[in-house]
Amino acid sequence: MSGSESTMIGNQTLCTHFTFVAFSSLAELQLVLFGVFLVIYLFTLGGNSIIIYLISVTPSLHTPMYFFLVNLSFLEMCYITSVVPQMLVHLLVQNKTISVAGCAAQMYTFTILGLTECCLLAAMAYDRFVAICYPLHYSLLMGPGVCLKLAAASWLTGVVVESAQTTWIFSLPFCGAGRIQHFFCDIMPVVKLACVDTSHNELVLFCVSVLFIMSHCLLILCSYVRILGAIVGMPSAAGRRKAFSTCSSHILVVSLFYGTALFTYLQPKTAHTPRTDKATALMYTVVTPALNPVIYTLRNKEVKEAFQRVTQKNALRQMAQTSRGS
Repeated sequence: MSGSESTMIGNQTLCTHFTFVAFSSLAELQLVLFGVFLVIYLFTLGGNSIIIYLISVTPSLHTPMYFFLVNLSFLEMCYITSVVPQMLVHLLVQNKTISVAGCAAQMYTFTILGLTECCLLAAMAYDRFVAICYPLHYSLLMGPGVCLKLAAASWLTGVVVESAQTTWIFSLPFCGAGRIQHFFCDIMPVVKLACVDTSHNELVLFCVSVLFIMSHCLLILCSYVRILGAIVGMPSAAGRRKAFSTCSSHILVVSLFYGTALFTYLQPKTAHTPRTDKATALMYTVVTPALNPVIYTLRNKEVKEAFQRVTQKNALRQMAQTSRGS
């Protein structure tokens, strides 16, 4: 079946399947896009896996900052996996459909991971704030128990808030052809298909975005205002450079993530167009997760040194095995 299936309930035709039409006008480029997105996806999985491995085998990296980085890397792997594999399949097949239940499952996963990342980035900013502004109390204020609670609170917030919101969205009736002007089940393209007034849903979505996205963004901004003040007040240039270097990677990641999130979810419905929705969605679902491992390796001296040590250790082990075998 090439289109979306439907069923009659009362006088309305309700969708049971949706059809993605984001790349329908790019039929001649779909194989090229498949190759590009597949390479990016594999690079993202590989890069984040390497970061997790390096931190797990390097005792000097068993600190709160890298504990949160492991969580972020795992989160990014799940985040991109919630969208890209299905998109890759749809680039190869004519039937680009998804059931309403499958669409709901994708939205649950994607939104939970997205809000969790908002909370986790705020926790990472708090970690840097304590490390730079209260260095003598850092081990006390950011002990293992505190880190676990912050990480758990991030995941719990994402699960509770987005599960409620997505459940509400999929309590709406969806009518008509069920054609989604997108490449995955993002919130606004799906809400547009509802055959009832969705103004209340849009208001709730806006309030959730302001409360949970903007509040965490403000926490991060406040943390970095204090951090900047502490760095400027440091007596030595070397100390200022070192303090800033520990924050620069996080600042870049926050800028990429929040820039696209704020642009997407704080716009009114009338400002959304299929072209802008697809462009910004590609940024936060594909590009940003791929850039994170690059940012945290190329701009992080400790991670690069850990990579060199592990690489040299593996090379020496391989040479020893080769010499024994000969």
